[in-house]
Amino acid sequence: MSSESSESSARPIPVVVLAGFLGSGKTTLLNHLLRSARGTRIGVMVNDFGAIEIDAMTVAGQVGSTVSLGNGCLCCAVDASELDDYLEALTRPSAGLDVIVIEASGLAEPQELVRMVLSSDNARIVYGGLVQVVDAAEYDATRARHPETDRHLAIADLVVVNKADRVPAAELGRVHESVAVLAERAAVVDAVYGRVDPELLFERAAPRDGAGEGQLSFDDLREDEHAAHPHAGYDTVSFATDMPLHPRRLLDFLDGRSEGLYRIKGFVDFGAADPANRYAMHTVGRFLRFYPEPWPAGEERRTGLVLIGSGMDAEGLRAALDGCRVTGPDDTPEEHSMWGVLRYVPDQGDPEPAASEAADAI
Repeated sequence: MSSESSESSARPIPVVVLAGFLGSGKTTLLNHLLRSARGTRIGVMVNDFGAIEIDAMTVAGQVGSTVSLGNGCLCCAVDASELDDYLEALTRPSAGLDVIVIEASGLAEPQELVRMVLSSDNARIVYGGLVQVVDAAEYDATRARHPETDRHLAIADLVVVNKADRVPAAELGRVHESVAVLAERAAVVDAVYGRVDPELLFERAAPRDGAGEGQLSFDDLREDEHAAHPHAGYDTVSFATDMPLHPRRLLDFLDGRSEGLYRIKGFVDFGAADPANRYAMHTVGRFLRFYPEPWPAGEERRTGLVLIGSGMDAEGLRAALDGCRVTGPDDTPEEHSMWGVLRYVPDQGDPEPAASEAADAI
């Protein structure tokens, strides 16, 4: 096994929570992800409310490896230790999964699902965000029936305004604006039939040797349906610099990151603050983790980040990151400036050092 593949296999698997009220289109979105994320192995945990698990059957008809959680609502019928049993099965190296999606019951409390993922004892996972699906055509009626809708939107990392084709443009604009206000800093995208680009939710896997062998069955599905419909759009902003970043200023930027910014991926050079390591950075919504690793021999020392979201201020983000650079000898980071960063570095004794901060945010 190459060092690159070893490094990849050691990276934690993101766990994405997919939530929304009954009929919003969660299963449709999930099936779209399975059809379109070719080369990416997705583990699915489907939770249905009721004895006949229709949604689970719908997904299981297309995917060979589906773990279905019955016994009612996941958040109230399965405690964190039981969730870990399912995660343990899906995160075994032999499964070779790249991402896990938990499709919650339409009656689930999403904040409880998020807390369960954050408090998991499984060191092979990392929180991948809360995706809340909203039915544009039933938005007002849903809020009337379920007053908790506003609270659910407020804790989401990404909101998909689904069934955008079922309302006039002006009405869609009104719903989108209302959702954006309620969802605070979350990214908000409109979609038809749940078609969002998988890159918005998770990293696509690099092609494997012998691709196609042993892949989950969604890789063998027809592509004609997928190709006929465009994905919901999203924005990317790239940032690169040869100058190290100041740890404290970068954390200030992350604490106040702008509306619509959903994910950040890439590597950070903190220069003299830690000359031995570069830091892989993983952010989704309010969640943040850093992964230090030795600089590869002969590699140029620089920071390279990709910011992903919807409706972002690209120039403002680049300017803010420019302000995080260490500009010279007179701008040396304080002696203890790395302490803030190290709070978000996984510790073997505590697989979720940032869990309390993220849990407090929800």
